[in-house]
Amino acid sequence: MDFRITGLSPEPFRPLFGLSEAELARRGALRQIVDRKPGYPDRIELRDPDPGESVLLLNYTHLPVETPFRSSYAIYVREGAQSRYDRVNEVPEQLRSRVLSLRAFDRNDMLRDADIVEGAAVEGLIERLLASPETAYIHAHYAKFGCFAARIDRQ
Repeated sequence: MDFRITGLSPEPFRPLFGLSEAELARRGALRQIVDRKPGYPDRIELRDPDPGESVLLLNYTHLPVETPFRSSYAIYVREGAQSRYDRVNEVPEQLRSRVLSLRAFDRNDMLRDADIVEGAAVEGLIERLLASPETAYIHAHYAKFGCFAARIDRQ
């Protein structure tokens, strides 16, 4: 079964790029300089930025729905990221190298199934979750810290 993985659009984050530390703090965000790779997974390009690059740490509502599953959490975005990851049947290294929690939601944004998988074997779990006619989309989260990683849809 074909699937599509997408990162976040850079548009909502562009106004934050280049702001002063004080202005970022007023918006509940902060800038960090990457000091190791992997370590600061960017949610736009779905890659781990290189040491020396700057990332913004901020709260993001990744499930902006009117159900009990509405959810937000801290994420990193690479400062200056220009284009979102958008590939069919291709798992980025950032996901492949981590333990993931996949959460399957229906058309009413209700959680229907979930499981944990090593990123190296994620295709099998994606296929199983998308095989259910109830599944409308999947949210991938990093299992260790629980933060949103990417969206997965049928292609």
